[in-house]
Amino acid sequence: MSERVARTNVRVCPCVSVEEKIKRIFMKKQQFSKDVLIIDAEKEIDKITRKLRTYLTTRFKRRGLIVALSGGIDSSVTTALSVKALGPERVLALLMPERHSSDDTLDLSNIVADHFGVEKIHEDISRILEAVGFYNRYDKAVRMVIPEYTDGWKSKIVTPNVIETKGFNLFSIVAQSPANTIIKKRLSLKAYLEIVAATNFKQRTRKMLEYYHADRLNFAVTGTPNRLEYDQGFFVKLGDGAADVKPIAHLYKSQVYQLAQYLGVPEEIRKRPPTTDTYSLSQGQDEFYFSLPYDKMDLCLYGKNNNISVETVAEYLDLNPEQIQRVYDDIDTKRLTTRYLHLSPLLIEDIPEIKK
Repeated sequence: MSERVARTNVRVCPCVSVEEKIKRIFMKKQQFSKDVLIIDAEKEIDKITRKLRTYLTTRFKRRGLIVALSGGIDSSVTTALSVKALGPERVLALLMPERHSSDDTLDLSNIVADHFGVEKIHEDISRILEAVGFYNRYDKAVRMVIPEYTDGWKSKIVTPNVIETKGFNLFSIVAQSPANTIIKKRLSLKAYLEIVAATNFKQRTRKMLEYYHADRLNFAVTGTPNRLEYDQGFFVKLGDGAADVKPIAHLYKSQVYQLAQYLGVPEEIRKRPPTTDTYSLSQGQDEFYFSLPYDKMDLCLYGKNNNISVETVAEYLDLNPEQIQRVYDDIDTKRLTTRYLHLSPLLIEDIPEIKK
C-alpha cells in the first residue's frame, strides 16, 4: 500500500490513516479532468486588465500598448485584453507577414483588428529578411541535406512524437517540390542549427518593428505567449520572447480559448488550428515542438505541475503511463535546455543603484 501511495505523489502526514490516504488518492484521481482548467473568465479578464492599466501608469510610464497580431488565438486575445484595458484608441496592431507566411495570416489579422476597432499597420518584413540574407541562408542550410532544394520549394522542420518514440528526438526536414514531390531527410546538427538560427531572423525583425512603433508613440510592447509556450521555451530570445508585459503567460492555452470566447474573438480565429506560421509548409505546433495537441499537452503540464500521477493522467487521456512519463520527462528536458532563454543579462557584480 505504501508504494501505491508514493506513486501518486499525494503528500500526506505520516499520522493519516491508510483509509484516509486511499480516500485522498481516490478524490485526486476523480478530480482530474479537463475541468481542472476551467476558469472564471470574467474575473480573470478583470484581473488582467487592471494590472495592465497599473503597469502602464506606475511601471512603464507609457500611453498604450503594441500587439503583434498574427491571426492566431494568443495575439487575438492579447489584442482584446488590451482594448478592454485601455480602449481601442490606445492599442496599435502590427500585421507583419512575410514570404513564407500562411496565405490567410494577413486576412485573419485584419479581421481581428477591425473587429476590435484598433489602428493597424501592415509591415511586410520580406524585404528586410532579404536584406539580412535570411532566404539565402535558409535555402543553403536545407541544401546541406536536400541538394536539389531551390526556388519554388517549400519546407518545414518536424520532430518525432515523444509519445510514439523512445530515445533522442532528432529533427527532420520535410520539403515539397514545385511538382508536389515530398522528401523527408534527417537533419544533421549543423543543418538544424543553421535553419533555426536563420529562421530566428523573423521573430527578431518583428520585435525590432514593434519597438520602433512603441518608441514613436510612447507605448509599451506586449508579448503573446501562453503558459505552455512560456514554460517550455517556445519563443526566440530577443525576438517574440522580448516584451514589456506578457498578459497571458500564466494561462494554459485551453484557458486562453475560454477568454477568447468571452471576449468575442471572431469564430474564424477560435476555430483555426494552432500553427507556428514560420515555415513555408504548413506546420502544427505539435509537429515541431510539443508532444501532443495543445488540449492534451495542457493537461499533461497541469498534471506535472500539480504532482498528478502518470497513471491518473494516462487513464484520462487514454494513453499508457509510460507514454505520459515520456511527456513529463520531455517537459523537464525543455525547461532545462531553454532556461537560457528566460535569463536576463547577467552581471559580474550587482549595481546597487539600479534596481530591477
